[in-house]
Amino acid sequence: MAASKTEFKAEPNLTPLLDVVFQLITFFMLVINFSSDNYDKNVKLPVADSARPIDDPTDARVDRLVLNIDRDGRLLEAGEAQPLHKAMQTLKRQADFVKFSLKVAGGKPDAGGGLPTIIVLRVDRDADFQALNSMIKACQANGFRKFAFKAMSGPS
Repeated sequence: MAASKTEFKAEPNLTPLLDVVFQLITFFMLVINFSSDNYDKNVKLPVADSARPIDDPTDARVDRLVLNIDRDGRLLEAGEAQPLHKAMQTLKRQADFVKFSLKVAGGKPDAGGGLPTIIVLRVDRDADFQALNSMIKACQANGFRKFAFKAMSGPS
């Protein structure tokens, strides 16, 4: 009597595992925070003794728009310097986007009719005040009412 020896080879199916891993990689690539892209390295911030961080910069419920303004008073977006008239178009486009997002989410503007977005101004220390004032007025004309200014903290 010959005993038959049958060997069973158990090989796991890795396809579902690889699918899940690739989906997780894709998810994390989509939700990664690119907030450092908002900060232009060419803008030299002013120094202020009373500078303090914004309340909670990681709070996802607060909508922020970071504007970099160079020493010539031009808005820097994606490394490109925009003069005031082009910056006004960019601000209008951003305001339209915020209004559309509010409409889709069922949100409402603030009590004063302003948009809930906080404009974070990073202005070069050598920029002219008139250019900064023009940028603030352009923001206000498009419905932005909340502002925060970035500065480097000085010696205390």
